[in-house]
Amino acid sequence: MYSFGSPVGLLASTGGHELFRAVWGQFQVVTSSGKEAAERKLETLLNHLSHPPSFTTVRVNTHLASVPQVQSLLLEELQKQFPGLRVPVLQHPDLPEVLLIPVLGPRRNIGKQQCEAIVGAQCGNAVLRGAHVYVPGIVAASKFMKAGDTVSVYSDIKGRCKRGAKEFDGPKVFLGNGISEFSRSELFSGLPELKGTGIRMTEPVYLSPSFDRVLPKYLFLQNLPSAVVAHVLSPQPGERILDLCAAPGGKTTHIAALMHDQGEVIALDKIASKVVKVKQNAVLLGLNSIRAFCFDATKALQVEMLEDTGGKPPFLPESFDRILLDAPCSGLGQRPNMACTWTLKEVTSYQPLQRKLFSAAVQLLKPGGVLVYSTCTITLAENEEQVAWALRTFPCLQLQPQNPQIGGEGMMGAGLSFAQLKQLQRFDPSVVPLQDTDIHSLGDTRREDVIWLANKDCIGFFIAKFVKCKST
Repeated sequence: MYSFGSPVGLLASTGGHELFRAVWGQFQVVTSSGKEAAERKLETLLNHLSHPPSFTTVRVNTHLASVPQVQSLLLEELQKQFPGLRVPVLQHPDLPEVLLIPVLGPRRNIGKQQCEAIVGAQCGNAVLRGAHVYVPGIVAASKFMKAGDTVSVYSDIKGRCKRGAKEFDGPKVFLGNGISEFSRSELFSGLPELKGTGIRMTEPVYLSPSFDRVLPKYLFLQNLPSAVVAHVLSPQPGERILDLCAAPGGKTTHIAALMHDQGEVIALDKIASKVVKVKQNAVLLGLNSIRAFCFDATKALQVEMLEDTGGKPPFLPESFDRILLDAPCSGLGQRPNMACTWTLKEVTSYQPLQRKLFSAAVQLLKPGGVLVYSTCTITLAENEEQVAWALRTFPCLQLQPQNPQIGGEGMMGAGLSFAQLKQLQRFDPSVVPLQDTDIHSLGDTRREDVIWLANKDCIGFFIAKFVKCKST
């Protein structure tokens, strides 16, 4: 069994070490100290990716409410969820609509119960970020578990537990204790199909607020680097913006809000259910400038068209003022991730797709327009190598400095100059040591140091900004 605070990263123990070494083989090129330093860096990164970020970040929907209003409402909600604890809610100085809530933990004094429930790795990741356990995530439970029992919840990090098992002695990570809403027999009877919360977490290892049905019109749960992206794009009222891979709509709705809902934001995704989610979020947040379409973004350009199609895809060349390409990627920067479920083939499959999408974006962008490329992964191939490829392939593009500049500079190894690397933003969570956070240590920390930690200890992410200097 593994526990948090262990010096060995959980990803390293589930096959992540070999995969990362394969996809990040160029890493030794960028490490002046050679192979040993590269290995230490890799081990540190894997360990960080196994743990949640130090802060939960939420974006205020400024279209419907002011930041002070929502900050006050959120403080009241935290008092309900964590009675007796004064958990602060901080406004980010460079992202004024973003609020930061410290994650307390890992808490090491939680007593383990005889009654156990095993959940899948993805469910376990969500629990570490404040979620309760939903019924579909429960894989196994002790044979004597009844509704109302206090149970210890574990994550099956290698996917070895058989559904419906009564006990499991394989590799598992303790997530905390909760109250079961159903008995074991109800959970695995199959009829009727159960939904909703299966275990309500009362003593999680990481204390992070649940946002299930909390201020849904006023808040959007969003990782900090994802909130940076829309600011880097800098959309202006009245412009026509394209979000090429938009689901679930976090960045789409952020763009519309920054434009004061004035202009047009076109959102594309090729999966119909995800497009529905984008539309639902737009309606929920009261944003009318968003138009979402189920469409393959690689085919968004139709050169043969002689006239516009009424704003529907495919689109005429050079018809957008700004374009966001938050590209499909390997997702290796997501946190927490306690299990390596990727294959090398899967990870390396994204680069060609990203280039197809990028090529379409360049042709759809007006001269003088801005293109922002972002991923939630940390590989050189999907980030800096894509920037180098874009600059070689499209002479009309110029790399641009970003504002705000919160992440670190880009990584060497793709042939970019030092000046070009400084124009990129790479969010690397391993640049700060993992640390325990409790309410007392927070009170002794300066506000600027807290903000610095929030900027660094987040998910792995990458942002590049281009301007199109001339027509293609």
